[in-house]
Amino acid sequence: MTFPSILIGIVISSLYGAVFHLAKGGGLGRLLLYLILAWIGFWLGHFIAARLGWSFLPYGPLQLGSATLGAAATLFVGHWLSLVEKHN
Repeated sequence: MTFPSILIGIVISSLYGAVFHLAKGGGLGRLLLYLILAWIGFWLGHFIAARLGWSFLPYGPLQLGSATLGAAATLFVGHWLSLVEKHN
C-alpha cells in the first residue's frame, strides 16, 4: 500500500460520506457520523478483499470495488441504526 493510494482512499471515502450526507441531510453531527462510517467501511472492504485475494475494480493497490461496497454497507446500516428513537 503506497502513500498516494492511502490519500486517494481517504479522499474517495470522504466523498462517499459527504455525498451520503447531502442525500440524507442532517447537521454537523450527522456529517461526522457519515464520514467516520464511510472511512471505516471503505478500509474494511479494502482490507477484507485484499486479505481474501478478491479483485473487484482494483485501482492500483486499492481494491476500490470492494471498498466502495464496504462503505455503502456501513453508511446504510449506520444511518438505519441512527434512526432508532428511545421510547420511555
